[in-house]
Amino acid sequence: MAAPVDLELKKAFTELQAKVIDTQQKVKLADIQIEQLNRTKKHAHLTDTEIMTLVDETNMYEGVGRMFILQSKEAIHNQLLEKQKIAEEKIKELETESHSVAQAGVQWCVLAHRNLCLTAEKVLPGAKR
Repeated sequence: MAAPVDLELKKAFTELQAKVIDTQQKVKLADIQIEQLNRTKKHAHLTDTEIMTLVDETNMYEGVGRMFILQSKEAIHNQLLEKQKIAEEKIKELETESHSVAQAGVQWCVLAHRNLCLTAEKVLPGAKR
């Protein structure tokens, strides 16, 4: 009789480990995406800072695919500000999502741990938490 119970405990423990690993991977992926967005935001900010030092009447070329389009300084400035704004919004979304995934994962793991302990107590009367 001990063998089926051991398999049940092993299966539950394996599920718990899989959920922990899945949660860690999701949080790590969100952190990587946040880092990339921070680099994009910083790049846009630095480019905008350099562009603002130029004379207002300066025309610039914007790279689009394999061609360049003549744009005014103001148009490029607005595009860079918009790029920074979008990156900031996505960073906030990812941070919220990452936090909620981690929190849900922790809650699930706590419940699974309790269930494992209860199962172990039923099967092994001498087992303690």
